[in-house]
Amino acid sequence: MENINPNQKEKLMHNIIQKFKVLGLAATVAIAATQLRGDDNQGSTSTRSLPSQAQLQTALKNVVTGGNNGGFGLNMWATIVNRDGIVSSVAFSGTDRGDQWPGSRVISAQKANTANAFSLKGLALSTANLYSAVQPGGSLFGLQESNPVDTSVAYAGPSENYGKATDPMTGKKIGGVNVFGGGLALYDKAGNIVGGLGVSGDTSCADHIIAWKVRHALNLDNVPGGVSATHDDNIVFDISPDAFGHPVSASGWGHPLTSPAALTISTNLPSTHPIGPNP
Repeated sequence: MENINPNQKEKLMHNIIQKFKVLGLAATVAIAATQLRGDDNQGSTSTRSLPSQAQLQTALKNVVTGGNNGGFGLNMWATIVNRDGIVSSVAFSGTDRGDQWPGSRVISAQKANTANAFSLKGLALSTANLYSAVQPGGSLFGLQESNPVDTSVAYAGPSENYGKATDPMTGKKIGGVNVFGGGLALYDKAGNIVGGLGVSGDTSCADHIIAWKVRHALNLDNVPGGVSATHDDNIVFDISPDAFGHPVSASGWGHPLTSPAALTISTNLPSTHPIGPNP
């Protein structure tokens, strides 16, 4: 550019700067478009089809205060994860986080992750369904050790945010496998699996019953099929002693019974809170 006069040089530099501005704008538009496409491609892995934290909390409170859940009537924790296992929301039914067993917060997240991780579009498995299969000699023995909880996610952040919209687990993958009642897969009106719900804080049978009722209230119970007698993911009670006194599930999907009331309530769930989309 040494042989170019000052006027020409200035004009040339101006043109170069303008081209870079245009290219920069184009790059910005391209990046934005890519991000939008990424959001659209999330499909069932997105949290957009899942309830808000406020909706989860309201449903949980209503079910707990409504009673008739076959347990001690304790306050509960609930967690929802999306199809990728990312925590969407965490809530509790009491007035303060100390009104529920503190350990049940992470257990509820484990249950949500488990139900989502081991259910498919055509087959729903509740965490209760997995109990017998993971016992020594069972077909899934060792499953409970296969996906440990990410403790850096489970116990991050200030405790005062636990169970709120700002819960530190929200937006992160929690992991974990839990194999007693309280975890259910979530299915939208079209029958697509969109995540999992976990409930904890009472007996394991009550946890299952409350989770079932909460899922029903959220209209995410369009279950395609399952291993129970009613072909859904309801809890199964068919464990009895074998000839040696060892507890054995006749179906392989059985769960221990915690109370006679839990047996009656859970058996009637497909009638009192039927699966399938509400209008």
